[in-house]
Amino acid sequence: MSNQKYGAGIWHFATYVDRYATDGYGEPRTILDAIDLAGQVGDLDVVDLNYPFFGGDFSNEQIKEALDRNKLSVIGITPEIYTRVFAKGSFTNPDPGVRRLAHELISDAANQVRAFDADYVKLWPGQDGWDYPFQVDYGTLWKASLDGVGQLASENPDLKFVIEYKPREPRVHMAFDSVARTLLGIEKIGLPNVGILLDFGHALFGGESPADSAQLAIDYGRLFGMDVNDNLRSWDDDMIAGTVHPIELFEFFVTLRKNGWEGVWQLDQFPFREDSVKAAKSAIRFLKKAEAGLDRLDFAALAEAQTQQDAVKAMELAQDALYGW
Repeated sequence: MSNQKYGAGIWHFATYVDRYATDGYGEPRTILDAIDLAGQVGDLDVVDLNYPFFGGDFSNEQIKEALDRNKLSVIGITPEIYTRVFAKGSFTNPDPGVRRLAHELISDAANQVRAFDADYVKLWPGQDGWDYPFQVDYGTLWKASLDGVGQLASENPDLKFVIEYKPREPRVHMAFDSVARTLLGIEKIGLPNVGILLDFGHALFGGESPADSAQLAIDYGRLFGMDVNDNLRSWDDDMIAGTVHPIELFEFFVTLRKNGWEGVWQLDQFPFREDSVKAAKSAIRFLKKAEAGLDRLDFAALAEAQTQQDAVKAMELAQDALYGW
């Protein structure tokens, strides 16, 4: 029987707006509503919670009650350092008062990680970056990014801080935009409790091979977490995992298995028009098939094919394993 755990960002079960459907794609939900929906999936073990909690003024006790009745625990806390007040950045904001506000918010999130006995604070500094040539001094901006993360990690040595990189959106160019640049920054910070949360879709969107990105992060001992979803490579569509790039997602999982990486397989999906519970169930259905494929895969034969760069043989082995041929 599999011991693999599955998780989801709690936003998977929220409702969404975009710049066209500004009235939203459903009735507003609170975080308690979202937790109850997550509980209906059946296979979820953990959730990642936005902070502050959305939809109302809820106490930790209310959140814990909702988690308990749905048999869920918390893997991470994601502070909302990408909202309007941080439009010009969180760590890189030109206003020192806003930078202090970001630090305080993330420090509060760190205390929530302790309160919920979670694994990490997830940093997604989506507003940190630039939009136009000449808009910023690149050296100053990059130093501010590293100083901001480094200060938090040094002040909270008992906690993990994971950086979720992404090429763009909402900024036209994000500071932490790729696995390589993020690893360079983490190595410059030089603290053991800073790592990467590798979003499969962000790697696709950035023109990376997600399996290669995972290997690079593992080689540096910095792969602290992962999210899966899918997209058409031209945007961060956050579609149901396995619907567009199943073979690359399988290669991603093969890389994790080959390296002995064990962790939660977590969903970061935005089912705008789909039923959120059904979307999560569908993704986990594929993930279970991928796990079964890992058990079928002849890793020794794959390694031999790869030593010869035999693309045809390697692909046939992968296809046979994934699809049960």
